Amino acid sequence: MPAPKVRTKWRPTLALIVYVVLLAVMALPILILVWFRAVEVSSNRMAPAEIGALAFVAVLTLGIAYVLTRTITGPIDALIARTDEIARGGKRAIRQLESHGTREIAVLSQSFLDLAGKLVDRTEYVRSFAAHVSHELKSPLTAIRGAAELLRDDDAEKAMTKAQRLHFLDNIVADAARLDALLQRLRELAQAEIPVADGRSSITDILSSLRGQFPALDISGKGGPDISVALPREAAGIIFANLAENALQHGATLLELSVSADARTTVILVRDDGGGISEANRQRIFQPFFSTRREQGGTGMGLGIVRAMLSAHGGTIRLLQTSGAGAEFEITIPV
Repeated sequence: MPAPKVRTKWRPTLALIVYVVLLAVMALPILILVWFRAVEVSSNRMAPAEIGALAFVAVLTLGIAYVLTRTITGPIDALIARTDEIARGGKRAIRQLESHGTREIAVLSQSFLDLAGKLVDRTEYVRSFAAHVSHELKSPLTAIRGAAELLRDDDAEKAMTKAQRLHFLDNIVADAARLDALLQRLRELAQAEIPVADGRSSITDILSSLRGQFPALDISGKGGPDISVALPREAAGIIFANLAENALQHGATLLELSVSADARTTVILVRDDGGGISEANRQRIFQPFFSTRREQGGTGMGLGIVRAMLSAHGGTIRLLQTSGAGAEFEITIPV
């Protein structure tokens, strides 16, 4: 959506308003003094002390206007210039102003820099993500195209065997399934980036849904099935289904959800007895498209979707250190 444009018309600058207001304040005693001098018939000349007082007031007023201009309009003009610089130069231009003037302008400047940093990081993330998506979609599309061309070029003189034909068809089906899985994950990620309406989900409903989706897993809950979490049902379904699917793909047969809550947060520990996560991969599991099961159809997007969806609802997820087999994740959601 294009940014709304400010209607073009003449507007006074802040410096002009400061000077006009202060000069008007200064002019009031001058006008009073002139009025009394005009009606006083005994003297038609101002005393030197009166002239000196008026001059002092004029200088003082101009000095105050200068100080206000330096402390207010100067930092605002610098912030405007820094905005244009960031728009042209990106992340390198995000740095503090040399002078902030007042506390309010310093807070405004910090808020602006924080927002600019998030927007630049978001732009870089989208650029990197688009490159990854392009690569991930290109590989199966190239494979499907190659297999289809080989099948199309099959002729009677040098005909393929039935086994060869089935091999290429199986490749097409497998690559099409991978494309479908990638698109499904992209839809879930898009939903995670734009959270749905607020809602709550009970742990009992989450466990029941998981048991229906993953009958091969022995799913149990601990700590209070009557506890509810601040997640809409659809979001909770996507989050815990991705974790359960990830556990199942790594050989797990058990999945346990341990729930605890206080006045501010709900903490859910998700444990499985699968193959676990190696030390070398612990720092990479939330990276988009990182997967140790690429050959088996893994997309590497499941945990990234979980983190994005939790973040959209104010929650976090982190991988805990485990001493035995399996993996354990800690999910924290505000009450």
